[in-house]
Amino acid sequence: MVRDGGTQGEEAITTKDEQRVNEEIRVPEVRLIDEEGAQIGVVPISEALQIARTRGTDLVEVAPNAAPPVCRLMDYGKFLYERSKREREARKSQKQTEVKEIRLRPKTGEHDIAYKMRDARRFLQKGAKVKVRIRFRGREITHPEVAQELLERIAQELSDVSMVERGSEMEGRTMLMILSPTK
Repeated sequence: MVRDGGTQGEEAITTKDEQRVNEEIRVPEVRLIDEEGAQIGVVPISEALQIARTRGTDLVEVAPNAAPPVCRLMDYGKFLYERSKREREARKSQKQTEVKEIRLRPKTGEHDIAYKMRDARRFLQKGAKVKVRIRFRGREITHPEVAQELLERIAQELSDVSMVERGSEMEGRTMLMILSPTK
């Protein structure tokens, strides 16, 4: 971000979600609102800055597109802190979808497949997506139908707790399928 005080006719360059503060406001008059939200009225910018200095607050432009622009008296540092605190809380409340991966081979034994499906079922019940990857080694890649059947069997056995989000497809020397929970 570049801040340019500039000459009298130029405007300060700010990012779109940042307000101009104190001397960065370059308009002849503003509509002033005090700390409690009461409207003081339309005053020249020099008078608004003087009021802000005497009260020990900052003059913050809250509606730059209004005619005249609306400015509020507030502690700008406290305002930025409160805004960042709200944004952190909003990010915390958003649920991140976790993707767990189950890796198999075309020649994986029945017991191992049952064990992996039990893990996949547990992940799906907890709300995570499951990526089932079958990795081919050597000449196994000449028989992709074996992996295809295994993926279909897994999707069928887990159909009570999941749905196929992305069907089986080749990706290099692996075949992938993504299951998402049904909730």
